[in-house]
Amino acid sequence: MSTSPPRRSAAAKTPVARRTGTRAMAAQDTRDSILRAATKIFAKHGFSGGRIDEISKAAKSFDRMIYYYFGSKEALYIEVLEEMYRRFNEAEATLELSGDQPVESLTAVISFMWSFYQRNPEFITLLNDENLHRGKHIAKSLRARDYSSPAIQILEQVLASGARKKLFRTGLSARDVYLMIAAMNYFYLSNRFTLSAFLGEKLDSAEAQEHWQRFVIDAVLRAVKI
Repeated sequence: MSTSPPRRSAAAKTPVARRTGTRAMAAQDTRDSILRAATKIFAKHGFSGGRIDEISKAAKSFDRMIYYYFGSKEALYIEVLEEMYRRFNEAEATLELSGDQPVESLTAVISFMWSFYQRNPEFITLLNDENLHRGKHIAKSLRARDYSSPAIQILEQVLASGARKKLFRTGLSARDVYLMIAAMNYFYLSNRFTLSAFLGEKLDSAEAQEHWQRFVIDAVLRAVKI
């Protein structure tokens, strides 16, 4: 009689593989939940005021899981910032830009940045807080520079297309145009409440924001056109 151990069939291995896959999915869900909760807590209280126990409670998890997946509070904060930049790039990548219509493409980029800031107010508050810390946390990110490249490259392509069609000036810096768009959009939205009190106008009203969006588009086009 043979004493060889019975061979396990592929079917017998399936439950183990399925359990492994389930654990991996559960781990990813836990990690994502912590990241979402951390985004809300840090956006509300800043890095200094955002507490680990508040984040774990909001994520319906445990403090030890935060340290297990992210290592430290600072590492979690950095990943929150990186995730916001990643989401920005992913959303911008869905824009349908035409090399034959550089003016319309540049207008689409400006409108995208404006609407992204509006839809993601936590992005503004997180950046405000990080600037109070003089960018010392995001400076430790190994991916921050990677996230800036796609945004600049998109503008480079649009500006080059406009120059070839003799609609835009040559020699324009995509970096400078990007900073112009970001500054005009970001400053208005991040300071609209204090500016409303200072100017005696409701800058947070829909009409006022629509007006500013049109103004930014006009200002940028005037700056780049021949």
